Amino acid sequence: MGRAVEESHRRMLRARDAMDRAYTEPLDVASLARVAHVSPRHFIRTFRATFGETPHRYLQRRRVERAMFLLRESSQSVTQVCMSVGFSSLGTFSRTFHAILGESPSAYRKRAVPSYVPSCFGMAYMRPVSSGDMSLLDKHGGDAGR
Repeated sequence: MGRAVEESHRRMLRARDAMDRAYTEPLDVASLARVAHVSPRHFIRTFRATFGETPHRYLQRRRVERAMFLLRESSQSVTQVCMSVGFSSLGTFSRTFHAILGESPSAYRKRAVPSYVPSCFGMAYMRPVSSGDMSLLDKHGGDAGR
């Protein structure tokens, strides 16, 4: 790996870390590109080449991941979960959740059971796929969450 590629990966990791820290806040490509010290268009292309998904898709997946945890482990309403993970619209949250997991937040809550394993193992197993075209059940051979 060349030095330029390594530096590019570091910049993208820095921007992804910023997204992980502030996923509940409204984030825009321009501010994330500034974190990575590149132009917005270059940031989108390089982020996708580095991580296999666009920054927007990564942020949605990150928010849905946190929403899955809150739906499973808390008694907050779906609307409260939606707002607490950074979505500003319940419709967008429900549509995004369904697109990534293949089911609505309410259906997920009914099916999901609280996990009693360390959160790092739970996150690794329950992490939604990045492409969004494969449901969680497909990812884990049809027995996810059972």
